[in-house]
Amino acid sequence: MGLVNWEWRGRSAANGAAALLATVAAIALSAQLANAQQAADQQTDQTKKADEEKAAPAGATLLDKILVISRTGETAIESLASASHVDQEQLDHRMATTPNEMLLGVPGVAAQADARRVSTSINIRGLQDFGRVAVIVDGARQNFQRSDHGTQSTFYLDPELVKSVDVIRGPVANTYGSGAIGGVVFFDTKDAEDFLKPNETWAGSVTGRYESNGKGWTSSASGAYRFNENWDALGNIVYRNYDDYKDGGGDTVKGTGFDVLSGLLKTTIRPTDNSELKLGWVGSSDGWNEISGGVPVNDVDLKSNTFTARYNITDEDKSWLDLHINTSYNKTNLYLASLVPLSRFDPTTGLPIVQPAGSTSTFDIGTTSIDIWNTSRFETAGIAHELTYGGDWVGDNVKTGGTAGGDSFYTPSGKRNVSGAYVQDKLTWEWLEVIAGLRYDNYSLKDDTHETSGDRLSPRITVGVSPFESAGLAGLQFYGTYAEGYRSPSITETLISGNHPAGVSFPFLPNPNLRPETGKTTEFGFNYKQNDIIEAGDAFRLKAAYFNNDVDDYIEGVTLSAFDPTSGCPFGPGIPICFQYQNFAKAKINGFEMEGVYDAAWGYAGLSASIINGHTISYEGDRADLATIPSSQVTAQLGLRFLKDKLTVGGEVQYNGKPKGNAVAKDYTLVNAFASYQATDNLKIDFRAENLFDVKYANPLNGSTTVAVYEPGTTLKLAATMRFGG
Repeated sequence: MGLVNWEWRGRSAANGAAALLATVAAIALSAQLANAQQAADQQTDQTKKADEEKAAPAGATLLDKILVISRTGETAIESLASASHVDQEQLDHRMATTPNEMLLGVPGVAAQADARRVSTSINIRGLQDFGRVAVIVDGARQNFQRSDHGTQSTFYLDPELVKSVDVIRGPVANTYGSGAIGGVVFFDTKDAEDFLKPNETWAGSVTGRYESNGKGWTSSASGAYRFNENWDALGNIVYRNYDDYKDGGGDTVKGTGFDVLSGLLKTTIRPTDNSELKLGWVGSSDGWNEISGGVPVNDVDLKSNTFTARYNITDEDKSWLDLHINTSYNKTNLYLASLVPLSRFDPTTGLPIVQPAGSTSTFDIGTTSIDIWNTSRFETAGIAHELTYGGDWVGDNVKTGGTAGGDSFYTPSGKRNVSGAYVQDKLTWEWLEVIAGLRYDNYSLKDDTHETSGDRLSPRITVGVSPFESAGLAGLQFYGTYAEGYRSPSITETLISGNHPAGVSFPFLPNPNLRPETGKTTEFGFNYKQNDIIEAGDAFRLKAAYFNNDVDDYIEGVTLSAFDPTSGCPFGPGIPICFQYQNFAKAKINGFEMEGVYDAAWGYAGLSASIINGHTISYEGDRADLATIPSSQVTAQLGLRFLKDKLTVGGEVQYNGKPKGNAVAKDYTLVNAFASYQATDNLKIDFRAENLFDVKYANPLNGSTTVAVYEPGTTLKLAATMRFGG
């Protein structure tokens, strides 16, 4: 299948995105005029301050990197929450083909992707799909959803465009938008300053990569230009072409090949020394074949475009003014054309029909969002305050159709608006730190015949203490948290209808009476940091936490019996069952997570682990295993530096334990190795070997009760990157 271009099918989407970008640009320019004179007087001092803030502390580790997602400028080790950071160096070592590979070893986080690998759903602490995990790319929510037997919520992002990933687990992340009762994953894409050296006006790089399993090729080209000291721009284009891969048993997994063209455009404008405007676009054009019974049945084209505008302005000392305004528009179009005639059931009548080859189905989902917040820093009676307050709004517009029919029933069209406002104060006094917050959420959802809405207040309280002053224990901090989150039902969960398309005909029943989910999490943990433990300049960091999350009114799809008059499933010929999303009394999820790293001049060693258990409880008290519980994991990482840090070699060993109640999952252990060599200032060579022992395994989240989709066997990756500039 040939590549498709990035042109949108509708002008309204482009006009909406342009309006969003224009709004923030206007705000930025207004602020520029108001502060230009003041900033000019402060230019020298501010430049010096910015350079000091960018400098890494001595003995810095990954947990010392400032979280892009943080609204108060915290590092992961400082955060009184389960937070993790993945930086550019780690991403380079992993040579990721999929978002799943970028998140290797992040505790409590798993990714579900089918064999195609181009679409991904992220699972945090056993929660995923329908917005339970907020996936954000440069500030833009990713809310694409298509009803299928696999994951229900996916996003499309090429790892080559990403420079860092931040994760916050649990509803303590409720300042980042409504619905994130599982947590937030923030992907930050590359900037021009990541390529440009201090004295360069322009720079470029070209990367070529080959993968042995699937005989895959990746080509990437980047170009950056500095117009002046306050304005730069970056462009990046990536093309991947992969054949079907082989699993650890040597069997070809059909339908795993794909070709994808991705791109990035971003410009950063600094109107003054204390303000910044970033305008960006990230897009992808994917193509693959869907397989059924080992035969290609659908030719799939997908276009994803994300437009973002992010503006930040502060006063001289970042005291009362630290204002952020983010707007975004994300448009995803998925187009299917059947390759062969398919036997189906009519979605309205349930009668058998033959869907001719060439029949089409379309999924057109647009998400608009705006997020505004400010942080004021001040002191009262010796207590330092970081007061953050703001609001956000997200609107989803879903349109489905096509000549094949049915998709407008299974993934229904409709509109959903979710908004919220919050206030949070972080109080610090010597050894005591308290975070108190309150969030208000409101949602409305409708189609041509149904409409529903709701709202709620969700609190958060966190207390952290650093009780020790002795040298060995001064870096130890304990914390406890209680936080709540609120997720409104999605359009599909509420409005799905029609008859099952193949196999057996049975109806999907809408449920406009669904209640929103409420996540209530209790968490206890500690942070520990210490420098110069074994040798001068080394660093040790450790985070660990136990959590318990009760999700009231948990929503899950259930099968209803037509023979039970109380089920609401209509009785009739050929209708043995029905399917409907319903509320459960609650889902109970608990677990333990830890993440530690030791870093020294010779290299680094890291260990992370997560153990998660979960089940649902019906209103009648019946208990059942939660199908979205991922493997328990232990991941060990080691890296050794040689030749004045020009050569780094290392690897990872990861043990995955079978989740309770999963019929097809098994325990398995993966071993990976890598080497990265900066041969010259302009030439870098990377090598990676994944699944060295050719283990045949399946991601438990991808398996149904009877079928397992096996992951790639041994895969060798070799890449070369040439850089140039002037």
